[in-house]
Amino acid sequence: MMFAVIETGGKQYKVAPGDKIKVEKIDAQEGGNFSFDKVLMIAEERGTGTQKNAEVKIGAPYLNGAEVHGKILKQGRSDKVIVFKYHSKTRYRKKKGHRQHFTEVQITEIK
Repeated sequence: MMFAVIETGGKQYKVAPGDKIKVEKIDAQEGGNFSFDKVLMIAEERGTGTQKNAEVKIGAPYLNGAEVHGKILKQGRSDKVIVFKYHSKTRYRKKKGHRQHFTEVQITEIK
């Protein structure tokens, strides 16, 4: 099994081929392909049972020439989150809503 750790939108994600992840909005067309070039680590496990070996490549901070390819499945907005600020005894109340834009990506290949 092969997996990688990528960075996008200021966050890090552990991904493997076939995974679906929701990341912060990426400027790309729905149904198109996208490649993540900020790859922090790639690992490949080999063997079965207790005889597992792993080949690990770690970047400093990123691996040169490494890419993770994915397909853009959907662009959307997540559910509303209510931000409510309240101070007791001072008549201070503030209510605010927020909906974060996201892109759903299916990982197809790790190079």
